[in-house]
This record gives sequence, structure tokens and C-alpha cells, in this order.
Amino acid sequence: MHQDVDQPGIVVLTGAGISKESGIDTFRDKDGLWTRYDLEEVATIEAWYRDKRKVLAFYNEGLGWFRGANIRPNAAHAALARLEREWRGDVLVVTQNVDLLHEGAGSRNVLHMHGQAGKIRCMTCGTVIDSNMELDIETPCPACGARGQLRPHVVWFGEMPMYMDEIYAALERCALFLSVGTSGTVYPAAGFVQHVRRHAPRAHTVELNLEPSDGHTLFRERIYGPASEVVPAYVEKVLTRGWM
Repeated sequence: MHQDVDQPGIVVLTGAGISKESGIDTFRDKDGLWTRYDLEEVATIEAWYRDKRKVLAFYNEGLGWFRGANIRPNAAHAALARLEREWRGDVLVVTQNVDLLHEGAGSRNVLHMHGQAGKIRCMTCGTVIDSNMELDIETPCPACGARGQLRPHVVWFGEMPMYMDEIYAALERCALFLSVGTSGTVYPAAGFVQHVRRHAPRAHTVELNLEPSDGHTLFRERIYGPASEVVPAYVEKVLTRGWM
């Protein structure tokens, strides 16, 4: 985080809705991934141990979802990068997305709680490697040589999200919490607004979403519309007039 802190801290939670306008499907759309795949068969730790070949085939296909020529940061990603550059306090983006669109837009202070595309991890030695290579059950780990142990560096259903201690610490000291493009159904992220209300009761909480999330009533302020419209407008407000 920034060392020169003259203003209160901001934490931004982002979900699949912010990346949809960049061409990446959300899980819950009528044409989303859950309608085309049984995620219990390809995106759980149980599936990994049951049929690694099937899980890796899904992963290999999924690489194309994040590196197509049309997949680029949109105005919402750019606005959050601007917020980090221009706000004279800490700005942390906590994203549920595995894409790198925040980084592509210029954000530097990003925690991927569900892991990242473009990284793989060895289940034997724990080494994390920057790589977009396709995997199969014979691919050896570059670090320890184990075969059949390389997996995508993402959090599958049933696994604990990453960076939770850092995230909760940031939530407890923030003055503004923004939730952007989330459904409010996936925990623990869906509970972040409650954590802020409990541990940082003076913080202002805002939902910026296409439509009300399951937990929309927990936010003090709610603004609805496409992320590429409502996020830049809200960032402009924060930078010029504050949020209250």
C-alpha cells in the first residue's frame, strides 16, 4: 500500500460483473459457465482428485477466455486504477476475478482472493509459477519434478480463498468500502460489508452494481447501472467532492 497516507483508506471489492463488459462471461448469466459445465465435475478439489485429466482439459480451454484479442480493461477498471493513482491514501482492490484486467488498467494494489489466470501451482511442493502453458497429467513440475501435480493457481469451490488475513485487516481500517459487480451470494466476499459494519462502523459502504445484490440492503448507498458508467462517475465524485 502507499506509504504517504493523507486521506482515509478505501477498499474496493470487485466481482464478475466488472469484467463482463470486457467480454468475460459471468457464472450466473443465462449463457454463463454454469449453463455449459457442471462445475462440480471441473472446479472442485474433489473433482481434481477424481479426474485430473477432465479438470485440466477444462482449464486448458479456459485459458482462451482470458487472453482473447477482445478481452481488454473497460472504463470501470480504468477508473479504479485512477482512484489508486490520485487518492492520497490507501486504495486496495480485492477481486474475486482471476483475470488480470485490473492490472492491465494500471492498478497495482490488487489481491486476487480466488487466484489468478496465468499462474500454476504444484500440489507437491507448493511452488507457484507464472505460466500460460497447457497442462496434462504428465506435465512435470519445474521445481520438484513431480508429475500430475500441477494445477491452475485458482481457488476451487470448497477451498479457502487467499489473502483473507490481509483483506480483513484492510476492511477493519477502511473509511470507504465499495462493492462493484458482485452478486452478494458467494461467501466470504458476500460478508465483507457486514464485517465493515461491525468493525469499522463509521465507514461508508456503497454498492455499485448492474442490479441489487442479495445483500443490497446492508449498504448505506446503492447505485445501479453498467459498471463502465457508474464506477467512473463515482470515482470522479470521490476525487472531487468526497463521498459524503
